[in-house]
Amino acid sequence: MPHLFLNGPVQNGPFTFETNPGKAVGIRLAEALNAILGMPPVLHLWNTVALTGDLRYRQTSREGVSRQTFETDLIAGKYPLGHLPVAGIVTDTDAEVTSLALEMIENNLRASTLEISRETVPTCRACGQMVGGGTHPCNACGNTDTQDITRLHLVSCPVKDHPVLDRTDIHASHRQQPKHLRNTVGNGGQRLILSRTRDHGVDLSPVGLPGLVLDPRTGIHATVLAAARRQQADIAVMTTTQNAANHIAAHGQHFREYDGTRLQYTLHGHLPYDHTAGLRPVHDAYRATEAVRVAFEAWFLPLFALKAKTTTRSDQLPALFKHFIRAHMARPDEAHEAAIRDVRRSVEAGDPEWITDKRALANVMAASGAFLE
Repeated sequence: MPHLFLNGPVQNGPFTFETNPGKAVGIRLAEALNAILGMPPVLHLWNTVALTGDLRYRQTSREGVSRQTFETDLIAGKYPLGHLPVAGIVTDTDAEVTSLALEMIENNLRASTLEISRETVPTCRACGQMVGGGTHPCNACGNTDTQDITRLHLVSCPVKDHPVLDRTDIHASHRQQPKHLRNTVGNGGQRLILSRTRDHGVDLSPVGLPGLVLDPRTGIHATVLAAARRQQADIAVMTTTQNAANHIAAHGQHFREYDGTRLQYTLHGHLPYDHTAGLRPVHDAYRATEAVRVAFEAWFLPLFALKAKTTTRSDQLPALFKHFIRAHMARPDEAHEAAIRDVRRSVEAGDPEWITDKRALANVMAASGAFLE
């Protein structure tokens, strides 16, 4: 299996996919691309290591409910009733993820790309939480009194003359390469602390760091690789926004390849779901069924976000729906094999131009079956 698309792990915050469909774009995009390539359904990936999650658990958990169960129940509530993913869910603290992350840490320590060293970091004097610089209140307890604490931490070492991101880390054609992102991420010249003070996460005690967990920006890379290995993929392509990639790339620099499985990023933009209700006149003009409307929002728009890698404007929606519905009406009775092969080659090469080609889109719809009826 050369390519498998997987969503960048979604942070388990206070939302549902019904109220905030933008949170599902990466999941829907991965599902659509895998289906085009003829792949089976894939796991949905979730990020549960977060200070906000620690606080939510302390404040609202019931007696006897473990943190893992607490997070799993919250994730299940994100999906419409009876619509949990067929392939299942993986979080960034599942046993297979933890095991893989620790293996990768040990390998990187042996290779000297990671090290355990004494670091001095600002720490909340009241609760012991690591804090950022400045005089901002502690995000855990609100206290403003900090002190510098020196202790052992897991540190990512810079790789001389090697950028944090190069072309092989991005799943994109030459014309789609995000040069701005690669410049923003930089050349990786800084040391990064990869251990954090959290109640929940990949416990770093096995590598000599009790009381610390792996930084979630690193852990989500291990999550994607673990899911890809379970489905025997050679290349795991993580769907993510440019902003998220900018936030996590440096922390995942040494966690994008392991034992023959490689991780790449594919970038998608944000979608104006808050404005889709304004499409009713266009829907009515084309007598669009409910199934067609749902397919436009949940299938086509995520695919278009792969082409519009920053933001799709709300004023683009009517034209996009017209393109979609015209391709829908132009579907052949049977998909042309040559057209599908061309689209699959484009997907594997990271070229999204086919999405705005009516003939190519119509053939993909024909191959996708009855979900558009």
